[in-house]
Amino acid sequence: MWMQKNISIKSISRGFHIITNQVTDQIPEIKTIKIGVLHLFIKHTSASLTINENADKTVRNDFEEHFNEMVPENQSYYQHTYEGPDDMPAHLKASILGSSISIPISNGHLNMGTWQGIYLCEHRNNAFQRKMVATIQGE
Repeated sequence: MWMQKNISIKSISRGFHIITNQVTDQIPEIKTIKIGVLHLFIKHTSASLTINENADKTVRNDFEEHFNEMVPENQSYYQHTYEGPDDMPAHLKASILGSSISIPISNGHLNMGTWQGIYLCEHRNNAFQRKMVATIQGE
């Protein structure tokens, strides 16, 4: 069985946010899958997806601080600056982290580790609703 669905996440502030429940709430069909894979693709170039620690908020704060150090704003060599100082760094961060993730589905649940969650990595100061395509293959 193949299924594809568009899902969206409300506007959130810049940073790293756990969206696991928001994703699964919009895809109740996961509960019917005995074995399969959920593939999520974000349809934006200034936000990204990753999987990481879902319990300690300091991990998400550290991610944001690290990426801001690694990819700073207002660099003299940036040419793509039309949408503000956070625009080009957002594109770079999104490319580093990636636009998609795949997660196994087992017995109606996402089969992630105990301390894992889906992150929406919002790299813009003034973000807007983010759209994703969820594709499920399974039985």
